[in-house]
Amino acid sequence: MPRMLDVSEDVRAEIGDEEADRLLAGLNAPGSYDCTSCRTPGDSDQERTSTVLFVGDETAVLAFAHATCIPSQVVQVAEDQLQGAVRSITGEEPQIPGAAPQQAVLGVTSGLILLDGDVHPALVVEPTAPIARPGTTGHGGDDFLPLLIEQGFLPVGDVNRRPSQLPGWSVLIAMGQLHAVLQPGTGGGSPVAWWQAHQPLQVTEGWRTAANKTNTVLVYAAPVGSIGQQPREDLLRDALEKAAANGRLVAAAMPLAGT
Repeated sequence: MPRMLDVSEDVRAEIGDEEADRLLAGLNAPGSYDCTSCRTPGDSDQERTSTVLFVGDETAVLAFAHATCIPSQVVQVAEDQLQGAVRSITGEEPQIPGAAPQQAVLGVTSGLILLDGDVHPALVVEPTAPIARPGTTGHGGDDFLPLLIEQGFLPVGDVNRRPSQLPGWSVLIAMGQLHAVLQPGTGGGSPVAWWQAHQPLQVTEGWRTAANKTNTVLVYAAPVGSIGQQPREDLLRDALEKAAANGRLVAAAMPLAGT
């Protein structure tokens, strides 16, 4: 049975007719793969498979996904953000020379947090593995917080204090679902996804109400192992306070994009 690959015209234009034809002929196709969207196994011999090309200024990464998850497409990513953006969107580690050969996915949890008597919508971001600085071997420790501080996130010393606004960043909500956290594009270009849900995430009615009221989302981030999956918001608050006390929490306020 021929491989059931979808190669969009945009992807073909980027990789060239020869490479596209080799993919369609099965010469460079993966056969079985882990879907870069839902992270479950796929088989290009048995089911339609999308080719997804992540393109930076100098680097391009080809990934594969169930066609039922995402269509074949080209995703433009700023070169200096390619490693983090591809990891956050697909969970795949791009093959950059010298990069740490690990995989990490940014886990995102939504919740409500009480500050000065007001309820605020919050997102808590925690990777599933240590994050290495792009272009390094990854042996220097976890650079997740330093990288975010360089982007403008600020360390949290007291969870009761409202984080400062981070210019150019926003949280994308569409039809009441969480789609992405956007960061500024390079050179003043269009925003790019810092984190993007492979499927829109449901948020509670209370979260949406608070978000529409304040038009702002508080985004907290901590290294792997700092927060964990907390079943209740009071436990999430406790985990945030513990992470802050240990110097392992940064945060920023971001405007709400969408409805």
